[in-house]
Amino acid sequence: MGSYAVFLRGINVGGINIKMADLKDALRSYGFGDVKTLLASGNVVLTSELDAAAVKQQFEECLRKSFGYDAWVVVLPAQRVSELVDACPYPEDDKSTHTYITLASDPAMLDELDAAGASLERAEQKRLGPEALAWLAPAGGTLESPFSKITSKARFKASTTTRNLRTLIKVRDAAAALS
Repeated sequence: MGSYAVFLRGINVGGINIKMADLKDALRSYGFGDVKTLLASGNVVLTSELDAAAVKQQFEECLRKSFGYDAWVVVLPAQRVSELVDACPYPEDDKSTHTYITLASDPAMLDELDAAGASLERAEQKRLGPEALAWLAPAGGTLESPFSKITSKARFKASTTTRNLRTLIKVRDAAAALS
């Protein structure tokens, strides 16, 4: 039985509203165990006997059938979330910047984002692995930052999602409690 973190893209924004209690019930009905949601913004930890690829497939099917939501999720083993948090070279909290980690289910899309970000003037980013890229944005200006504008392009929608480092720490801690 493995512990996983699942990151949904676009939940509870833009008209896609799912109550966390309903999400937990639906996931349990699909055979996932120890389901816990965090921050009502598309962060879930759970256990399953499936591997990460099968968890992704089953999870997305659950969302489509239960909520009519054409879901895109990134699934990582709990241990990998912990490794990514530890590998992040940027601060958890800073008055002038926020640390984000973009997660990808398709490493080629993250390669493209990484290259696009590296070409920006004064870009601060660090590849943490094939599925994660850490980057900094000015406090109060995340959505206007050049890299954020790149990550929000439609071509990346199905394979990437971004979380604040503080959120990943909470997910890591919740997933560790499942082990």
